Amino acid sequence: MKSLINITDLSVEEIEELINIANDIIANPDKYREKCRYKKLATLFFEPSTRTRLSFEAAMLDLGGSVLGFSEAQSSSSAKGESVADTAKTISCYADIIAMRHPKEGAPLVAKMNATIPVINAGDGGHNHPTQTLTDLLTISREKGRLENFSIGFCGDLKFGRTVHSLIHALSRYDNIKIYLISPEELKLPSYVKSDVLERNGIEYIQTTDFEETIPNLDILYMTRVQRERFFNEEDYLRLKDRYILTPEKLEHAKEDLTIMHPLPRVNEISTAIDEDPRAAYFRQVLNGKFIRMALILKLLEVEI
Repeated sequence: MKSLINITDLSVEEIEELINIANDIIANPDKYREKCRYKKLATLFFEPSTRTRLSFEAAMLDLGGSVLGFSEAQSSSSAKGESVADTAKTISCYADIIAMRHPKEGAPLVAKMNATIPVINAGDGGHNHPTQTLTDLLTISREKGRLENFSIGFCGDLKFGRTVHSLIHALSRYDNIKIYLISPEELKLPSYVKSDVLERNGIEYIQTTDFEETIPNLDILYMTRVQRERFFNEEDYLRLKDRYILTPEKLEHAKEDLTIMHPLPRVNEISTAIDEDPRAAYFRQVLNGKFIRMALILKLLEVEI
């Protein structure tokens, strides 16, 4: 049975198929309204979420299915000490598919190993966030018309940013991608991602702390917030949180067809003055998340399309 724990669980061909299904859902929503009738999605969110949880729920509801689950660990039996394995076995008795977010790396994999239904990793600690990566790939495809031959800059928290790690894994399989890694020294991309993914796959990358100098080189700018919840030291968070802020002035020398992305939520790292700029794609990105999750649910439930 297929689940999705890591973006590399999917081949490039499977990703392309999901993007094609998502595009068809966008073009023909009525065709999909009853595809998951009588199917149930369980959303097991042991960590706070707005977009991911609600987009999964909206995706299943738009497919005619129903949703059950919880939105915080304290409202589940994990507060009583129940293991992830037992939770997965239990939920398998009630639902047809699981979407799980957990603060501990590897928890969705444990769920997959114990569930009898498909499991989707909706984010595990600072590790993986494959459905955000699918959202990002659909957004790039729709904004640029391609998934190769571009330069992309990742800016902000590259150390703990699971969205960045997952997207870099995905992009390493496409041709002629140049990556700029823009971060403070303390939040640099982990060395294992550089060696295991970028260098192993021969991906050209530049590591820098200079945000403004890099922007004119980019086709895509992927902003991230500095994540307070990943810090052990409040002083370090406060020192680093506003290091990079995208303002209209910083875009003066950017390409006219630059695509600005952000997995959200944002704090201060993108000025709200940029929201009306046609290059700002982050709210279109949010909507794309619902469509690609609809496609994924259909695929994992083996619904005939």
